[in-house]
Amino acid sequence: MKPLRKVLIANRGEIAVRIARTLRDMGIASVAVYSEADRDALHVAAADEAFPIGPAPAVESYLNVERLLTVARKAGCDALHPGYGFLSESPELADACAHAQLEFIGPPAAAMRRMGLKVEAREAMRDAGVPIIPGGPAGDLEDARRSASAIGYPVLLKPSAGGGGKGMRRVHSEAELPEALERAKSEARSAFGNDAVYMEKLLDGARHVEVQLLGDRHGNVVHLYERDCSLQRRHQKIVEETPCLALAPERVDEIGRIAVRGAQAIGYWSAGTMEFLLAPTGELYFLEMNTRLQVEHPITEACTGVDLVEEMVRIACGEPLRLSAPPPRSGHAIECRIYAEDPEQGFLPSPGRIDKLVLPAGPGVRNDEGARAGQLIPADYDPLVAKLIVHGRDRGQALRRALRALSEYRITGIATNVHFLRRVLAHEAFVEDRHDTRFLDENLADVLGSPATPSAAQLAALAALKHHASQTSALRPSGASAAATSPWVLAHRRSSWSR
Repeated sequence: MKPLRKVLIANRGEIAVRIARTLRDMGIASVAVYSEADRDALHVAAADEAFPIGPAPAVESYLNVERLLTVARKAGCDALHPGYGFLSESPELADACAHAQLEFIGPPAAAMRRMGLKVEAREAMRDAGVPIIPGGPAGDLEDARRSASAIGYPVLLKPSAGGGGKGMRRVHSEAELPEALERAKSEARSAFGNDAVYMEKLLDGARHVEVQLLGDRHGNVVHLYERDCSLQRRHQKIVEETPCLALAPERVDEIGRIAVRGAQAIGYWSAGTMEFLLAPTGELYFLEMNTRLQVEHPITEACTGVDLVEEMVRIACGEPLRLSAPPPRSGHAIECRIYAEDPEQGFLPSPGRIDKLVLPAGPGVRNDEGARAGQLIPADYDPLVAKLIVHGRDRGQALRRALRALSEYRITGIATNVHFLRRVLAHEAFVEDRHDTRFLDENLADVLGSPATPSAAQLAALAALKHHASQTSALRPSGASAAATSPWVLAHRRSSWSR
């Protein structure tokens, strides 16, 4: 086991800031990189050192492996953390780090390769006994027709080489198939440089449930429970929460065991997430594996007290997991993604300079911000400005805190989705936990026209959502003590989490 001295953060925005903060807590120096568009960005100031990486286009900066490794050598780094997005799931970056004698703070390249190609990932999970959605090949129109005939309409065409909702096409009949396949292949080629697509049975009314995993280099894997990521717009997550109230405690144990089995089957280590669809009839189906840190990881941290970035660093150093079983879980957490976009204009990105930024605070509130007042939000990258994470003793308190915190946000100079998020959280379908992955796409006009505060009836329904305190004890591993609380849990329960 070799301790790390200095880590290059090969990313930008809020995740680069968040990684730098944990590295500082661990006594490890951090090195940021920045494009010409990010010279005044918060992540540059958050790190101990910062180096220019190239022009604004990501392909010339944050996606340029050679430039990243040049900075790592120049700065004397002994490790690299990829964050999420950009090159975070690139086995080529992991291989390049190994060749440059840099520790890659992430999973092995072989596991990334296997799970990065969705058809191969499905086969690997099927062989491991993980339930998969009925599907088949869609390499050409004849393949697609045969697969659709076998599994039945409606179906979903998905890119084999990528994710994030790009290139997906819903197909409800054979008449729609030729055009949908052509468009899916074109979008996949444009987004991922690979036009390979495959087909899955379309499960309407499903919930999107994922399991947080940690594995070490000694074959140990543990899960840190599930997250409900069903609130999406065009397959992009907007709000996430944990626990998932649609799963009984015994189902949480079941999905956790399944995810651990799948990760062990591919020799996985580091942080990773196994994503599932929960059908309205109760069946669980493997969706994909994200071989990186997830955007929504803070809600798991809020309920378990585990700093996932710290654990990734320790695993990269060769340390065995400090957990032999899932840790105790407490309360309920919700994350809202704050985007520089205008919901009233079709969610168009809203680049520009932030004139004023006041972040919410108070009990149970954490801000993972990636920008500050005076900073330019460029048009070149994902418009995520910050993440709001709230924690409460149950879902009702967490939801009330989220609504209160969103009302305290003050951002001028750019348009944001803050007011839209308030409308989403106040909508009766979300308050009553009746939403699925299609809720926003099918009810967007209703949400945009709904009030940004719950009605008295909705508040009464919210108060009735007790979120099983009994479930907390049911989820605590045998022998674990509620008193054995980590500093992160204590930090999340203090009067203010605002960083």
